[in-house]
Amino acid sequence: MILTYNEVNIVEKGLVKIYFGEGKGKSTSSLGRALVCASEGKEVFMIQFLKGRHTGTLDYFKRLEPEVKVFRFEKMDRYYEELSENEQKEENINILNGVNFAKKVLAIGECDVLVLDEILGLVDLGILDVSDVIHLIQTKREEVELILTGRNLPAELVGEADYISRIDIVKKADDET
Repeated sequence: MILTYNEVNIVEKGLVKIYFGEGKGKSTSSLGRALVCASEGKEVFMIQFLKGRHTGTLDYFKRLEPEVKVFRFEKMDRYYEELSENEQKEENINILNGVNFAKKVLAIGECDVLVLDEILGLVDLGILDVSDVIHLIQTKREEVELILTGRNLPAELVGEADYISRIDIVKKADDET
């Protein structure tokens, strides 16, 4: 008996992709990849860190559901850097809840694609150690695609990734934020 391509259960290896750099567009690039995957019928989760609960963008992202499920575990309305030290300590608990959720999702293969937006920023701020991110990568099921974003790329992650894209500023208008 000869099986057709569609009858063979082929497990496609999910890659580890990293978008990093000083330039704008890391989250947008990861969202673009997420939309492509969703259009292919894949289950996509995006967990955003350090964004606060800015209702405008979060409300818009929620409109992408059920194709792309977006999660933010932080409770404050402001960006993490704008919070007082006490508020940051409180948010760290919420952020770590998000990281634990990501571990669970990766371990059981709850989705085909998981975007961890600004997870590298958690390393920059000392909320996570780079070894925690490596553990997340190693926890993922083989078929899950994992996308990480953030400004800085720890050298220890280079060997863990299949694809790394640096997004830099080449020119910036004075009033551009």
